[in-house]
Amino acid sequence: MKAPKKKNLFKSLAFRILYPASEKYLSKERSYSYKDVTILVFPGVFHPGFYFSTKILLKYLEKIELNQKYILELGAGTGLISIFAAKRGGFVTASDISLTAVYNIEKNVKMTDSNVEIVHSDLFDDTPNRRYDYIIINPPYYKKTPSSEKEFAWFGGDDFQYFRKLFSQLSNNVYDNTNVIMVLSDEADLEMIKSIATENKFQMQEVLHKKTWGENHFIYNIISTKH
Repeated sequence: MKAPKKKNLFKSLAFRILYPASEKYLSKERSYSYKDVTILVFPGVFHPGFYFSTKILLKYLEKIELNQKYILELGAGTGLISIFAAKRGGFVTASDISLTAVYNIEKNVKMTDSNVEIVHSDLFDDTPNRRYDYIIINPPYYKKTPSSEKEFAWFGGDDFQYFRKLFSQLSNNVYDNTNVIMVLSDEADLEMIKSIATENKFQMQEVLHKKTWGENHFIYNIISTKH
């Protein structure tokens, strides 16, 4: 029992150190490049290069044929993943609950001359109603209720309200050809998230596990179990 407690303590300390450090760094507009895409990161928007989740997701997407596919990114932040997918021939919609993030995506789409539809939306509330081939999610997975716009990128609610709403809405947005891809860290309460998925008749199927600096990241395919 001692090892898990030490691990949890380390994670708690790491978050208390890293989150304020990133806040200070991101108080100014920054630029970031991933392969052939260079973007700006506005203050208050999640930096895709500061943590591992976005890069792990991008590397995974490199192996998928995105050309002529309809793609929705929920919580797009800077829009890097959406721009990456659009430059590989995808028909992409990028959404975010944060207006600052929406403005950031607009700036980056224009700067990179990308064809990306941009929507201000809380999950599926205001996204276009269409059959997507891929729904891509890098969610906020710390258990705390966000108290400001920028915290929506980090915190999913004291009772994981984010995941409860996500999985309840997925039921009306997943079709036979829809692939739902989500990246998570073991800093999240994975068992609770999986339980919420099960309650809504979804299964989280692990397709990638990568360890980075003592933190484990997982990519899941979200599979409907209704049929």
